[in-house]
Amino acid sequence: MTSSQPPARPTPGPAAVPVPWTLVAGLSALALLWPLTGLTGALGTGAPRALAIIGITAAVWIGVVGLGRVPRPVLTLTLTGLAYGLVAHTIGLLVPVLSGFGGPGDGPAWTLIPALAFDAMWGALAGVVAAGVQRLRGAGR
Repeated sequence: MTSSQPPARPTPGPAAVPVPWTLVAGLSALALLWPLTGLTGALGTGAPRALAIIGITAAVWIGVVGLGRVPRPVLTLTLTGLAYGLVAHTIGLLVPVLSGFGGPGDGPAWTLIPALAFDAMWGALAGVVAAGVQRLRGAGR
């Protein structure tokens, strides 16, 4: 016995929604704040500068993803954190070479993995907050 109804198509779930890679790339470009503020002297030096950059970056990430209703905010910002770390590491390798103050490999290579893990965890935390912002705004409606 055959059915006259066509076979049911699977409905796309959350895993079927692609990661917004251009957004990930754009948000990870905020890693450029480190050398820009260092070169210009903006935001001071030391811990106040670091805290200001971290605060600005977190606010932008959470604001853009949370208020922009980006799908899969935790995954998106986790990948953004990872990309941020890669951009920061690349800048850390290039800036000394371009300015004549050393060369690649001057720092310990083993620090890359823990730094990327920290940046990914920071991104995941921002993603959880952005998901909360989306829920508060009713993004699922």
